[in-house]
Amino acid sequence: MHLYLALTLQVLWTGVCQAAMQHYPATWGHYDVCKSQVYSDEGLTWDYMACQPEAADMTKYLKVMLDPPNITCGNPPETYCALENPYMCNNECDASTEELAHPPELMFDIEGRNPTTFWQSTSWKRYPKALLVNITLSWNKTIELTDDIVLTFESGRPEQMVLEKSLDYGRTWQPYQFYATDCLDAFTMEPKTVQDLTQHTLLDIICTEDYSRGYVWKYDKTVRFEIKDRFALFAGPRLHNMASLYGQLDTTKNLRDFFTITDLRIRLLRPATGATMVDENNLSRYFYAISDIKVQGRCKCNLHANSCVFDKEKLSCECEHNTTGPDCGRCKRNYQGRAWSAGSYLPIPKGTANICIPNNIGPVNCECFGHSNRCSYIELLNTVICVSCKHNTRGQHCQLCKLGFFRNASAELDDENVCIARVCDNELMRCQNGGVCISNVRCNCPSAYTGLLCEKPRCESGLGGCRGADSGQPPLRPPSSFGPLLLLLGSALL
Repeated sequence: MHLYLALTLQVLWTGVCQAAMQHYPATWGHYDVCKSQVYSDEGLTWDYMACQPEAADMTKYLKVMLDPPNITCGNPPETYCALENPYMCNNECDASTEELAHPPELMFDIEGRNPTTFWQSTSWKRYPKALLVNITLSWNKTIELTDDIVLTFESGRPEQMVLEKSLDYGRTWQPYQFYATDCLDAFTMEPKTVQDLTQHTLLDIICTEDYSRGYVWKYDKTVRFEIKDRFALFAGPRLHNMASLYGQLDTTKNLRDFFTITDLRIRLLRPATGATMVDENNLSRYFYAISDIKVQGRCKCNLHANSCVFDKEKLSCECEHNTTGPDCGRCKRNYQGRAWSAGSYLPIPKGTANICIPNNIGPVNCECFGHSNRCSYIELLNTVICVSCKHNTRGQHCQLCKLGFFRNASAELDDENVCIARVCDNELMRCQNGGVCISNVRCNCPSAYTGLLCEKPRCESGLGGCRGADSGQPPLRPPSSFGPLLLLLGSALL
């Protein structure tokens, strides 16, 4: 029995392997052509994992909108004073002169220019009330953040600011982080840093005072939203264990959504003043100026694409796995045989593609030669196999015979009698007592024996029993008391 089971498993596994090699001659996984960047001890390297586009500078693909619309300086021309010296007012902004203009696109131009280029707002002088500015960055596409968001200010960092995100193309907003010189005073929040967060509090919205000092710290120009420090809570300080992070992202939707955006909004609430009191007589000192914004990320393609293209002012994933849509977020037409599902990072490291399958997998598409009317899609092999083959058949299309049966050469593949019992062979069911197996159909027995496998001596007519042809002795008759026992043993062995 054990030998029979082992041989059965071996035949089944051989069939699976042959089918796999037929469909995937070089690989077992759907994701082996996909790669992603990871941090290792050697630095940034490629790791072959789930399908996702490479990380890139996403500011190349955004649209920027300012509110109020006329908040950019230069129309009409305006003169500015230095923050640290209210009597040095020799900075001009004139939108009609290229050298003196500071339009919004200068927040995203090439760094390293001399002199530095930057966007600049009108001064507080033109806004007697609070100088409030909203800068909205829109991609018209879902993206996943992969590195810190970094803003570089040229006029002193704002004393109050909020970074917000949207996941629904700007219809609703939620805060990412609050920034202030005094968090309690500005937002009634205790000040914290990203170092105060844990795996369990990573999604908490905090207010930080680290990036809100004015002109006294004028050489500290950057304001950050720390993505990599949050990644490190799962992947380790040097992000060496990205598999752990991917596993968390795969199983925790809230965590995955936290790093996903369609839009960002920078709400500038109070410019750098360098003092607790605003100098009402020198409001030209106060304004916002941003020289650079960095947003590093990748197109969100739900692990169904390895590349993202920018065409006609729009980003879209080049979807695979029979998916479609800007985010590969639905199955193609005629490939809705099961509900759409995002790809998975799990199991690490190959992941699971969750391919969309054709609608007509079922009796219509089942090629089983009439031996089954039910099929199943095997994602590992990306193929369809027949289920519960009848008439002693087996195989992907019920085209083979079960162990113990052989192909009836006189029958077609769709014949119910295509597989008939394998009466004898040269290994498991040998013909006994010198018999010879003929075409697996019957044993050709010597004249002294008979039976299916030549296991019975021939009986001589007229005698009360059988005896071997060469023994010259009458057959042995067991005592009558052993008769029932032998019958019991015989029935147990059958």
